[in-house]
Amino acid sequence: MKTTLLILVTIITMGVLNAFTTIRNFSYSPTTYNGSYHPVSNQLHFDSSKSNVFIVADSKLTELFDMLAPFYLFNLTNKANVYIVAMDKTPILIRKDLYVLPQITFKEADSLKLKADVIIIPALSIRDEHQDIRLIDWIKAHARPETKMLAICDGASTAAATGIYDGKYLTCHASDYDEVKSHFKKPDWIQNVNVTKSGNLFSTAGVSNAVEGSLTIINEMFGEETTWAAISDIHYPEPGIRTFHQSTSIDFNDKWTIAKKVMFKQNKNIGILLENGMNEFKMVSILDTYARTFPKSFKAIYLNDSIVQSKYGLTFIATGSNSMKNLDELHIPGSAPDKELHLRKHSNTTIITYTESKYPIDVCLERISLQYGNKFENVVRLLLDYN
Repeated sequence: MKTTLLILVTIITMGVLNAFTTIRNFSYSPTTYNGSYHPVSNQLHFDSSKSNVFIVADSKLTELFDMLAPFYLFNLTNKANVYIVAMDKTPILIRKDLYVLPQITFKEADSLKLKADVIIIPALSIRDEHQDIRLIDWIKAHARPETKMLAICDGASTAAATGIYDGKYLTCHASDYDEVKSHFKKPDWIQNVNVTKSGNLFSTAGVSNAVEGSLTIINEMFGEETTWAAISDIHYPEPGIRTFHQSTSIDFNDKWTIAKKVMFKQNKNIGILLENGMNEFKMVSILDTYARTFPKSFKAIYLNDSIVQSKYGLTFIATGSNSMKNLDELHIPGSAPDKELHLRKHSNTTIITYTESKYPIDVCLERISLQYGNKFENVVRLLLDYN
């Protein structure tokens, strides 16, 4: 009896310690970049024949998929100047120890007299009525009647704070819906749709629905041929832009599923390889899906330089340790066989590549199901609002 009790206490203690490490790594408070790299303004690429798409960002924290899925999709059309715009050139926190540089500041956009054809608002660091008035004023000043505006996920809180959505349809992440709605009474809040539309005002359900929101506006602005080219490029899993959405928030049972996984299953140390020219959509799909598995740690790994340029010219900065010691998995968004072999020689890490002609989120979820079971995979789906 005593032996059984001792074993039970040991298992619980190990589970709690394992959970503590995981929670500690993913409960950090967002902090503004304070590294040694101080970017200078790059020459802005501007084509007057193209539409201007501004994706608003907050240096303290901007939700990764909300920001970079639209960035990739609108760039893919080759019919838009797509800019991540922020208060200043401070690198934007997108994940612990990983930042991306904004391309243009509010002041620069104003001085160049750039008109916004599309304004996209991802989930930012503030999700209630206490918004940065400078950001709110900039959005309001650039939202012309003909400007299309897209609030993604909990970016609905910033959109609502502008007053532009008063009396207009608005939605957000199913698990945050009641909380966000409680701060803003004037929009017409709805659920069970992945994209709302009130004239030129759009909003999406959580995280993964940034794709449907972007495709909807791309279809309106640039037509079906361009939309289908984008759909084909990302291997979108539906025959058309999906309109049905089931707004299901996580409940106690889902939280218990997370707790059991964190406490009693192997929580992995995961890395993602940053490479020059990497596909932004594939990268963010991996990062945002696997982050919701609550790994023991999740770090950015680079081969030569901690500053990396992506396919469409974004600058990413990794500030954490580049060591692969104790790394269980390294996810490589692109196909890099030579680099893969090099990494295999120097590490016991499992190398995971993404060469399938499938929607990247689905590829991640299928593997998560094999690792942790269908029930946990469903929880990850709910955290992505992907259902």
